[in-house]
Amino acid sequence: MNFSVPRSLLFRPVHIFAVMILCGMVCLNGCASLVSRATSDMMNNLSLAIINNNDLDMVKDGAPAYLLMIDSLIKSDPDNPELLSQAALLYTAYSDMFVKDRERAKKLADKAMTYSQAAACRVETQLCHARKIRFETFDEIISGMTEKQIPVFFTFGSAWAAWIKANSDDFNAIADIARIESIMLNIIRLDESYRDGAAFLYLGTLASLLPPALGGKPDQARDFFEKSMALAGDRNLMVKVTYARQYARMMFDKELHDRLLEDVLSADPDIEGYTLVNTLAQKQAQELLESGTDYF
Repeated sequence: MNFSVPRSLLFRPVHIFAVMILCGMVCLNGCASLVSRATSDMMNNLSLAIINNNDLDMVKDGAPAYLLMIDSLIKSDPDNPELLSQAALLYTAYSDMFVKDRERAKKLADKAMTYSQAAACRVETQLCHARKIRFETFDEIISGMTEKQIPVFFTFGSAWAAWIKANSDDFNAIADIARIESIMLNIIRLDESYRDGAAFLYLGTLASLLPPALGGKPDQARDFFEKSMALAGDRNLMVKVTYARQYARMMFDKELHDRLLEDVLSADPDIEGYTLVNTLAQKQAQELLESGTDYF
């Protein structure tokens, strides 16, 4: 059964999924085994050129061709979990950063979810029907995650979160949040510094999706955001933007809100591997500061 859930209540614009474009766009190690070395090097170099580009419009216009190239590689090797995860990662990031049309966003989220589910299925067959098995069974399977499996499961959780965001008018989709939390908590258990603490960023966002009166967990959200910020340092500016948007606004903490965003605007965005997302973060920080006059 589907329920109409106000999007403004359940999912304020988050954009943390865009962080994934900097965390894994460089072709995963498995790519070298399925394409020629020349092709692998070309993909790596193209990925580096994208994530270190500060021209958002150029990336927006050029990224679809890269997505089609990934699709074609999957056609030749549909059972490679690294490549499937790479595709899910790219579709998630592109949709979150650049796609405003809701129906198109749903299509891209569906594709990313399909790729990420297939990757998880290849490394753990019990997850081939991850949404259908009982939560207790799912949680037990995820608790058996190994460090080697973290990249695939992290991408699975990331794509799943983006899929929920795209389908936030479906109560059944919202109910999957606990499964994403299970994935991220187990990643932290194994390696809390993975991708500069990105799992903490997801957990902070999930804990702040709802206001306290409706079950939100602001204290947990604050702690998760603070941990993510400590691990990311000044490299990933999107952490502070998300903290301001999700937590500070929910708690009407204007002082925290403005301090975080001013820190972002005063920072140098040109950090190796983070330039693209940092450029987006500064753009969003300016927009949030300007709209904050009416919000607070």
